[in-house]
Amino acid sequence: MDKRTGLFQPCILCLALVVVCESRVVKVPVGPLVHVEGQAVSIRCDVSEYDGPRDQEFEWSMVLTGDQQLQLISTFDNTYTDPSVRDRVKNADISYSKLGDAAVELKFKKVRATDSGVYRCSTPSTDSVFSGNYNADVELKVIGDSLKLAPAIPKPIVSEGESVELRCNATRGFTEHTFLSVTWSIRKGKNPLVEILTFGPDDKIVVGSNYVQRNSDSGFQLDLRGGGFYGLVLKGAQPTDQGEYACTAREWVRQGEGRNWQKILERTEEMGKVLVTPTAQSLVVAVEKNTTLNVEDTLNLTCKVSANGLPSLSLEVMWLVRSVDGSSSPRVLIHIGHDGLLQNGSEAVGVSRVNAGNFRLLLHKVEVSDSGLYSCLVKAWLPQGNGRWYQAAEKTSDPVQVLVTHLEPQFKVTLEAPLTPQFTSDPTELRCQVTDLLHLQDGHLGVSWSFSINTPGDASKKKSTIASLNEHGALITGSEYQQRLERGEIVVTRREPNIFTLRVLQTRDTDMGSYFCTVTAWTPARQGGWEKVTDVQSTPVIVQWSPKMPVLHVVAHRVREASTGGSTFEMSCQVTGQSLQSPGYSVLIRFEKILGGKSRKVLSLSPDSVLQLEEWSEPSRIDSVVLEKTGQLEYRFRLYGAMVSDRGFYYCDVTAWTRDKSQDWIKAVSAESNKIEIAFADTGPLFNISIRSDANKVLPGETVKMKCIMSTLGTTPSTGDVAFDIRWFQRPERAVDNGGITPFISMDRWGVVKKTGSNDSTQCSLERTDRQTFVLSVHKTQHGDVGEYYCTATPWLLSPSTGAWTKGQDLTSAPVFLFVNIELWESLKMPVGYGVVAAVIAGLLSVLLGLAVAHCCFSRNPMHTPRPRNQKLPKLMDLEID
Repeated sequence: MDKRTGLFQPCILCLALVVVCESRVVKVPVGPLVHVEGQAVSIRCDVSEYDGPRDQEFEWSMVLTGDQQLQLISTFDNTYTDPSVRDRVKNADISYSKLGDAAVELKFKKVRATDSGVYRCSTPSTDSVFSGNYNADVELKVIGDSLKLAPAIPKPIVSEGESVELRCNATRGFTEHTFLSVTWSIRKGKNPLVEILTFGPDDKIVVGSNYVQRNSDSGFQLDLRGGGFYGLVLKGAQPTDQGEYACTAREWVRQGEGRNWQKILERTEEMGKVLVTPTAQSLVVAVEKNTTLNVEDTLNLTCKVSANGLPSLSLEVMWLVRSVDGSSSPRVLIHIGHDGLLQNGSEAVGVSRVNAGNFRLLLHKVEVSDSGLYSCLVKAWLPQGNGRWYQAAEKTSDPVQVLVTHLEPQFKVTLEAPLTPQFTSDPTELRCQVTDLLHLQDGHLGVSWSFSINTPGDASKKKSTIASLNEHGALITGSEYQQRLERGEIVVTRREPNIFTLRVLQTRDTDMGSYFCTVTAWTPARQGGWEKVTDVQSTPVIVQWSPKMPVLHVVAHRVREASTGGSTFEMSCQVTGQSLQSPGYSVLIRFEKILGGKSRKVLSLSPDSVLQLEEWSEPSRIDSVVLEKTGQLEYRFRLYGAMVSDRGFYYCDVTAWTRDKSQDWIKAVSAESNKIEIAFADTGPLFNISIRSDANKVLPGETVKMKCIMSTLGTTPSTGDVAFDIRWFQRPERAVDNGGITPFISMDRWGVVKKTGSNDSTQCSLERTDRQTFVLSVHKTQHGDVGEYYCTATPWLLSPSTGAWTKGQDLTSAPVFLFVNIELWESLKMPVGYGVVAAVIAGLLSVLLGLAVAHCCFSRNPMHTPRPRNQKLPKLMDLEID
């Protein structure tokens, strides 16, 4: 036998043994196994079809990259554990448990995220022949605990029949192979939670055993809007739905050979307590109201029903009536089922549902026998699903008494005047009140207002109707008062059901007299409309006053004397008014230079306290006058820095104003105060003004200078204590009266020069050469500059005590006349010009002519032979030849 044949025979033998004998099988769960970090995890390993002893040994390891393994734990070798996990094995964080001779379980007390991987269960061989598998691998996935719940009940207190909304927000990190389910539960009292409904993990709905009927009645509604939102709505809440609700979220995986659902995580959160208010607790039934009727009137009663969640209720209504003394049992007058159908009644009785909670009973043409105690019985029904209803509550109202009589309305009328005028244009108010009103029932009251200029005992004067309010409350105007009513000057109103008012906003003298009000009672007519039943007239009220003319007095007092220039003048005006209604006052300060002369307005204060400068237009002294209100009827005027020009008489012109109905001011009366004089002596220096010209006659184009010279008489002020406003004027030579002209150039006391442009052809300048000399220069004089020139000056003095400038009297110089000698010049200008031009032309022509003649006469002759200089001929020959 060769070597190849010897090797082949044992192989054939082994193959036969494998076929004949059973092989060892090591089995672990089908992976991957998914668990949550921090949970206890166990992995089972079984071995079967083995030889040898019954009790088998196992080894657990974790397969790393490549062929490497991390040895975890062994059932027979204590040194098997890798040093990196020895502490976890020692602390029993990783352990094993023998489940039998051929089964073991690898256990993690709290699995970690790093424990994810492939785990290998190995069994040492005890077989006589090596066959089958001796290890098996399974994958373990450890995911984080990311499941979060946020339950909420938006409306924890609901009425019976309303819906209860349960919201549960469940969020988690995405992990493969895991699924989520949400369960809503309820706990009543101290009992354990009872599941209502579960959604998931495979999108299926599982209803709790106690809520199967509720689900078949469509009593649940899921709200799965996504984003982790899970909502459950319990329709038609009942008192049994009251309790504490909880939301439970579970995470599931499919594991094992059958791929069955296995829960890996569960979390429950309390949602809160739901209170369901029973309809019987909130149901209120009342009937309005005790009524007294006449025979053949219509009885109108309203049954008012209120309850929580009223729109969801179906109401069954019965009207009951019994005798007034209550001796008889109630009788059903009409019965309306909760479906709205009439179940019992008659044609004479009508019932209507005005709105969700009001039921009206109408009984036409009542008789005395219809008197009694009326009540309303209400039953509240709620839907129970699939068209079924259940009675949630029942209540009967307190009875109301209805009396049917033949009585007519009775009442009294009183007329009062809460507001009467004291003066013309004051308001008047009359109030007509109805008291002791009986038997009006459904009737209405109307009123008519009348006026008479006669006294109550004089019946010869007829009454005039001012206005009326009919049975509908509409205004009907009298013909004599129509315009005043339309303009709103007279107002007729109804403040309360039994009070009517007449108000005259501005009472006239012609409104003095007697006023009446007549109240009319109206009741519904049997044929429709309204009919007048009773008229009651009040006793008259006389409106009378004594007309008075408004009077106004104004007295002025000197408060501070202006004794010198630059001092302050102050006066006050005291106002006294009579027969004025809520007046306002305007004050105008006037000034007269001489007593009885023309007055000038200084400044004014309006009745609305608006201050305005009138004819006080000096820019530098705008703030030197003040007018203010210092008391209820006192006004004070101040003048700061009094000047010589301010001397004169000052007084107050006061006007009293009243307001009309549109709140606009109306002038009532005016008055002027006595006059207060400012008359201080002018003790300052006296000034004189003179004018001087360097030439009175000039030729056109020349410059002329004129001086305006100021001189001081008496005490000479210090330098800087006096200043001047200088103005130059030109009066043309043909002007006869040139008053009111404006200066063509000026210089104020600060040295600022201004040209007015009144004579645009004049070229001039103005300068100050010394303290009291002002020089006017007229440049390039021409015909338009001819005329009379003069200057005016206004001196200003500085007060050493107050530091204020005081204006002095205006000074005007004597005139000077400026002549421009243009007659001779005009007469010679043309001839001289023509002569010069002609002379120039003649000279040029003479020069040109001389040049031409010289050139022609003295040029060389070609026929002439010049005589040699050295030829000696007789002089006579030369002369002859010449």
